Amino acid sequence: MADLIAKTAMDRKIAEIITPVIEDMGFELVRVRLMGGDHKTLQVMAERSGGGIDVDECAQISNALSAVLDVEDPITDAYSLEVSSPGIDRPLTRLKDFDDYQGYEAKVETAELIDGRKRWRGVLAGVEDDEVLINISQDGEDVTVGLKYDWLADAKLVLTDELIKAMLKARKEAGALDETQFDEIETETGSEED
Repeated sequence: MADLIAKTAMDRKIAEIITPVIEDMGFELVRVRLMGGDHKTLQVMAERSGGGIDVDECAQISNALSAVLDVEDPITDAYSLEVSSPGIDRPLTRLKDFDDYQGYEAKVETAELIDGRKRWRGVLAGVEDDEVLINISQDGEDVTVGLKYDWLADAKLVLTDELIKAMLKARKEAGALDETQFDEIETETGSEED
């Protein structure tokens, strides 16, 4: 079974530890990744049910996760904890994400070849049972393809003007975007000198 939230065994172990903490705070875990290198980074993406999260909430989650991770100590090496929102061109990690973002363009990758390809790009058409539906252009025709969720290796929204407008509108309607916090745009009118 595909686990787009936590791909590796270590990611899954960390997810088991942090998911109850995040859920107790009223948020949902979107993705967890322990990334290597000289200094490891534990990247945690979370959001409120229904979407959205602000910087202060990320800091609160970070503090709560730091405490539980210090006690459980699943990561033996030094690491940095990074808590963030999924962003506009967010990863699609849960079956419900494919339904929630129906009508938006996405890139989907399967673990194995399906009909001779692994990469799919098109407009999400929702979910049917355990299949993700995506409208793609194939041989000059628009077709709807059903990909079993378990087949997926990666998926994310494509950053488009339509997506940006929809997210800004949703944030404004939710009261998360306060336009009074922005400076007014000033225009200068002057006379031209000959």
